[in-house]
Amino acid sequence: MSKRFTFVTVALSSIVAFLVGLIIAGEFTPAAIVATAPRGVTRGGDGVRPAGLALGPAVVNFADVVEKMNAAVVNIDSMSKGGDSRDLQRYFRRGEGAPEAPRDFDLPRQGAGSGFLIDRDGYILTNHHVIDGAQRITVTLADGRTFRAQVAGTDPAIDVALLKINGGPDLPEAPLGNSDELRVGEWVCAIGNPLGYVHSVTVGVVSFIGRKLFDPSLDDYIQTDAAINFGNSGGPLINTRGEVIGINSAISSRASNIGFAVPINQAVGILPQLKSTGHVSRGYMGVLLTDVTPALQRSLTLSTSRGALVQDVTNGSPAERAGLHTYDVILDVEGRDVGTNEELIREISARQPGTTARLGVLRDERHLTLHVKLAERPPREDSDREAFDSRSRPRVPDPASADVPLGLTVRDLVGRVEVPDSVQGVIVSRVDPTGAAFSASIRRGFVIMEINRHAIRNLADYQHQVAAAKPGDVLALYCYDPTLAQRSLITVTVE
Repeated sequence: MSKRFTFVTVALSSIVAFLVGLIIAGEFTPAAIVATAPRGVTRGGDGVRPAGLALGPAVVNFADVVEKMNAAVVNIDSMSKGGDSRDLQRYFRRGEGAPEAPRDFDLPRQGAGSGFLIDRDGYILTNHHVIDGAQRITVTLADGRTFRAQVAGTDPAIDVALLKINGGPDLPEAPLGNSDELRVGEWVCAIGNPLGYVHSVTVGVVSFIGRKLFDPSLDDYIQTDAAINFGNSGGPLINTRGEVIGINSAISSRASNIGFAVPINQAVGILPQLKSTGHVSRGYMGVLLTDVTPALQRSLTLSTSRGALVQDVTNGSPAERAGLHTYDVILDVEGRDVGTNEELIREISARQPGTTARLGVLRDERHLTLHVKLAERPPREDSDREAFDSRSRPRVPDPASADVPLGLTVRDLVGRVEVPDSVQGVIVSRVDPTGAAFSASIRRGFVIMEINRHAIRNLADYQHQVAAAKPGDVLALYCYDPTLAQRSLITVTVE
């Protein structure tokens, strides 16, 4: 028995030693095991991997990507003689610095950013804010060559600018990818000139797609944790195939690893206009929209689960002239179905001002066809409206109503509250942080104008509608926000 045990032990030890030797020698690898993989695996020039799965980070060689792309990335220096009156107004609105600080606006101002060449004609994509107000723009290539650049066109709405240099046919160019194919979790890298460290490379993943930051109607930012810092603005965000899929544009002020990029498809879509006219014209209807959510469908008893629901119509706008109303649901444009309000905005924005769009509309369960002659989308401006702050106003003596189902305290809307004459309802004076309305984003100072399309003229109307609601019911509150001078629909589930 002892001899047999000894023989087995020696044999097993020999086998283990042999396998360890192969691994150390590099001749026995995981790939060798996968080579005999069963069905459901595909082979390719990059090895064997499970079918339908993206490559893992271990096989992504960003050194090759950077070697391919680095020459097309440029450093951009912008110089202006001094700040203008708009800078001064923005300065005072932010309340920055000491009272004597505005004297600095007379001094020359210099900025820096990044960009990338998109063709051999010398066109460069970057951010609008990198060259905004610049009187002299200098572009430096990776090989050290320096050129004066001219602004071919800008689009402040999505923060994109197109520059032009005369550098000859030997200019490098960055291949452009398809940002619509991006997936959350996909590996990307950023190249730029952060804080003056030229041609720095950072790597991360796509954290989110379609992030809204400044203008919800147009923003479609790619969020990434690839490090982006001051000076990266305008540089490329690149996928593992070495294609530009975004223009690095913004960073979070609250975290060091959250950056945002303009999708390259959004920039490519406006290139013809930037080259031909220097600016971008977008169609405009003048409506505030929201998606048809299950809560809105239930509370408003809508027969559709898709479309763009009209929350507000701007006075004198093309939408008002065409006869669009609040609560209308836009289902299609020129016969093409509309699933969400973003789809509708993209469809209308892509059309030229002056053209007419045929809309399929659902109104009170009736299907209508309306024709809207589009206007020019107005530029986004800094809001100079005074924020409504009920704390700065005298205490209103009229009685208040505190309801448990929604967690709101409301008062009659008296003449002292500054709202348009067309706004009637009750004003929210307190929101219980543990109530249902708090999570629905209703805030102090909001005016509740309607509940489930029933007009709220006074406190009694509000109490009647809330008292009739049962636990589990969904209420659609049509509210006016004085801080934005905007109407919107907010759904609250009764507790």
